[in-house]
Amino acid sequence: MTAAKWRRAMNTGVASAVPRLLPSAGGSAAPTPATAPDPYADSNAPRWLKFLWRNLSPRHVFTLAFVLLLPLIVSPFIIYQVASQALIFGLIALSLTFLAGYGGMVSLAQMSVAGMAGYALAVLGVSGTETSLGWPWGVVVPFALFIAVLCSTLIGWLSVRTDGIYTIMITLAIGVAFYYLVLQNYTVFNGFQGYQKVYPPQIYGVNLSDPMPFYFLCLFWAMAGYFLIQWLVRTPFGIALQGTRDNARRMSSLGYNVTAHRVAAYAVSGLLAGVGGVLLVWYNGLISPGSVGTGWLINLLVIAVLGGMKHPIGAFLGAIVFILLQTFAIDVIDRERFNLVIGGVFLSIVLFSPDGLLGLWAKLRMRFGPSQVITSTTRRHL
Repeated sequence: MTAAKWRRAMNTGVASAVPRLLPSAGGSAAPTPATAPDPYADSNAPRWLKFLWRNLSPRHVFTLAFVLLLPLIVSPFIIYQVASQALIFGLIALSLTFLAGYGGMVSLAQMSVAGMAGYALAVLGVSGTETSLGWPWGVVVPFALFIAVLCSTLIGWLSVRTDGIYTIMITLAIGVAFYYLVLQNYTVFNGFQGYQKVYPPQIYGVNLSDPMPFYFLCLFWAMAGYFLIQWLVRTPFGIALQGTRDNARRMSSLGYNVTAHRVAAYAVSGLLAGVGGVLLVWYNGLISPGSVGTGWLINLLVIAVLGGMKHPIGAFLGAIVFILLQTFAIDVIDRERFNLVIGGVFLSIVLFSPDGLLGLWAKLRMRFGPSQVITSTTRRHL
């Protein structure tokens, strides 16, 4: 099979390339449901157009319309405090979902990578702290993302030679070390005070600090990260990365450089976490050691597991549930014990569905769906 045929098979779903045999009343094979023809299958249309045709569904259109019209429906508090924050943490959690779900590498240093980008933005850019260098944001933002990618690549280079619990411990140690570094260093990171008044810029007269512009800024980058991962996992690199997740020794025997693929995956995750880190600093207007503390290292893992790691959308589902609980759980239980609600919901979902909300949704569709036949479209969107 050529590479082009292999990519086409992965895009259209394996189930559409082979007969689907399910037992029926007469013992014969169940008929294959008809699928819509692909008008771009044999055309010279751009790849992005083929990608959108094969991956967009009515639920994608509905979701896109919902997130675009959301600012007209809810209050600015919901837009800024809930929706924008959920998109930011969903983007950072997406970096962990990509590593763990498609690469088999659980990293607890993703929040630290986001913090590295955030500190670079605060140190090199403009803030209310005198030690900031005051560079223009057009230079600072790309440089902050470059630092995030570089640091994530170095973390990957150190950790990919281990597996399982050892990878988790190495990345956790790096995250804790970075926390104590920014906490105790006053020359560069300004110690426990951090950097205050780090605000987003004004572009063509639009103040990105306002709830609606900032929401659309977060939405744009969240969608960019989502579609980047959706496209990347279907490329030869993404397929090889999933092969290393399933059987690294066999992929190595086939001639693939397992270490290089894993380090490259860390670099991609660093880019996603870096964008999320920049948005998080602009959202809070500050960055301090508390932003990269051990608690947030664990919370990011909770978000990823809560939503599910088998699809990129799981990171955003987990972030929405987590931010809603964090925002409104205090109204349900005492201020000192509202984390019990978050922990209880997390344990309940994981107990009934180890694959998170995505796994729970898949079980409900299989039980109450109109048909038990899993089409290629269903398989792709589970």
